[in-house]
Amino acid sequence: MDYRRSFRSAAVAYVDLVARLPSDKWDGPGLGEWTLRDLVGHTASSALRQVPEALAAPAPEVVVGTAEGYFVFARSVPPAVLAAARAASAEDARATGEFLGAEPAQAIGALAGAATQALAAVGDDDVVTTPAGGMRVRDWLPTRTFELIVHGIDAALAADVPHGFAEESVAVAAVLAARTAIAVGDGEPLLRALTGRGELPRGFSVV
Repeated sequence: MDYRRSFRSAAVAYVDLVARLPSDKWDGPGLGEWTLRDLVGHTASSALRQVPEALAAPAPEVVVGTAEGYFVFARSVPPAVLAAARAASAEDARATGEFLGAEPAQAIGALAGAATQALAAVGDDDVVTTPAGGMRVRDWLPTRTFELIVHGIDAALAADVPHGFAEESVAVAAVLAARTAIAVGDGEPLLRALTGRGELPRGFSVV
């Protein structure tokens, strides 16, 4: 699936998912220490609200040349920098969750609309500013689709509702996860686990 189509498909499905989350679940468990509202807030910020901001900020050169390189960069920063980034992300998740208010689906819909409109105004090879440095639009957008799908599934599981993502969208995220595993040197154990020839360590993650 084309990266633009996959992002739009995931965004539309995510808006629908948020509309179906039961109101009595919003203050309950979401992911780790996050409530469901925090989780949705994080996803809204990182996968939707961030898109127009990044696409409107040209970068002078490509620093990260692949989608998987974005996640490799996140794993390579010093522990203190990573801890600070995670703390800031948690604060942003809570703040954005509150921003969504009593009608979160409407707010999410507006953010998704702004993101897709911004995407329509840029070229595939335009270089934009991301937290990892300059990236081509066609390389960076799949990381936002990944966020929508992975955290959308998190939210659906927390609320015990179907996630509603197209199979092709889930495949986009799964392929990027596999490419990231290969990029950080975990391709062989992942392949062995997927083919029933081994087990991944407890807590294994590519992000």
